[in-house]
Amino acid sequence: MRLGVQAGARRLNGLAYSLRMTPEQDDDAQPYYDGQPSYLESQSSTEAQAHPYAALGPDTVLDALAAVNLFGDGRLLSLNSYENRVYLVYLEDGGSVVVKFYRPHRWTEPQILEEHSFAAELLAQEIPVIAPTKLVTGGVEGSTLAYYKDFAFAVYPRCGGRSPELDQDAVLERIGRFLGRMHRVGSSKPFEYRPTLDMQSFGFESRDFLVEHALVPRELRAPWLEITEQALHGASQAFKETQDCTRIRLHGDCHPGNILWTESGEHPGPHFVDLDDARSGPAMQDLWMLLSGDRRDMTQQLSSILAGYEDFMDFDRRELRLLEPLRTLRLLHYSAWIARRWSDPAFPAAFPWFNTQRYWQDRILELREQVAAMQEEPLVV
Repeated sequence: MRLGVQAGARRLNGLAYSLRMTPEQDDDAQPYYDGQPSYLESQSSTEAQAHPYAALGPDTVLDALAAVNLFGDGRLLSLNSYENRVYLVYLEDGGSVVVKFYRPHRWTEPQILEEHSFAAELLAQEIPVIAPTKLVTGGVEGSTLAYYKDFAFAVYPRCGGRSPELDQDAVLERIGRFLGRMHRVGSSKPFEYRPTLDMQSFGFESRDFLVEHALVPRELRAPWLEITEQALHGASQAFKETQDCTRIRLHGDCHPGNILWTESGEHPGPHFVDLDDARSGPAMQDLWMLLSGDRRDMTQQLSSILAGYEDFMDFDRRELRLLEPLRTLRLLHYSAWIARRWSDPAFPAAFPWFNTQRYWQDRILELREQVAAMQEEPLVV
C-alpha cells in the first residue's frame, strides 16, 4: 500500500507513518540511478557498511549495562527506533529496563544532558514523561549518561501502554492538558545547547542536501525544485509573520507513536516518551502532529486539545498560521533525513522504496497539496 494522489500528507497523524508505506513493485518503484555511482550507492558500499552500530551486538549491550551495575539475564529485544538503537533488556533480578544507545556524533554531551535535564524537570512537576535514571558506576550514583566503548547510552524504566485513541475528544483534551503543563515548564527558561526548529535547518538545508547529492531523478528535478521553492517561500512567509511569537522548549517530535496510553498505575493516561528531538520552537510543533483528516476534522481535534491545553498555558492564536508550514518542513526534512542515514544498514532495509521514481512523484504531489494548504486561511479555533 502507498499514499495515493488524494491521500495527501494531511491524512495521517504527524506524517509518522506516511512515508513508510511500500509502493507496488513496478518500474517506477525501482531505485533511481543517474548513470554514475550515486550518493546512495556510495553510502551503501562496503566501506560505508562499517557503520558504528555494526559493533553494537548483544554482548556489547549487556556489557555496557553491567558496567553500570545492571546485569542482564541474556534476554533482550530490539525496539522500534531508527535514529538510535533501543533495547528492552531483562535483568537477573527479575526486572527489566529500556536502554538507548545514542547515534554516534549526532548530539554533543551537553545537548544530551540538557535533554535529560528537561525530562527530569518535567517529571519533578509530575508530568508523565519517561525520564532516564541515574546510573551507578563504581558504587556511586552519578549521571544519567554513561559511556561504553564508542557508545553513549542512557537507561529508562520500562513503561507499557498503547497508542492513544485520538478519535475521542476526551483523550485529546487530556493529552492537551499535559502538553499545556509541559509547555508551561518549557517556557520557564530557554535551552542553552539544544537546537531550534527553523527554516534554515529543517527547510533550506534539507533542500540543499537533496540537490547537492542529485537524489531527485533528472526528469523530475525541474518540477520538484519548482514546487519546493514555492513550498519554502510559503513556509518562510508564515515564519516571518509569527517571528514575534515566543519560542519555547518542546518535546519536538510529539506524534502518536511517542505517546503511550495506560489505564492503570500511578499516572493513568498519556505518557510522553523519546525526547531525543527536544528543541526550541513554536508551541504548534507539539500540537500539529496530533491532527489528521480534513479541515473540519482538524478544527475539532485542535479545539479538544486546546480545551485542555489552555487550562495551564495560553496558546498564541497567531501560531495557527504555522500548522501547514510545519508539516511542509517535516516532509522535506524527512526525505533528507533518510538520505543522510543511508550508510546505516537499517535504513536501506527499512526504506527500500526510498529514491524510487514513484517516491519522488509522490513527494511532488504532497508538496503541491501543501502549497495549496498554506494559501488557505488558518484554522479558526
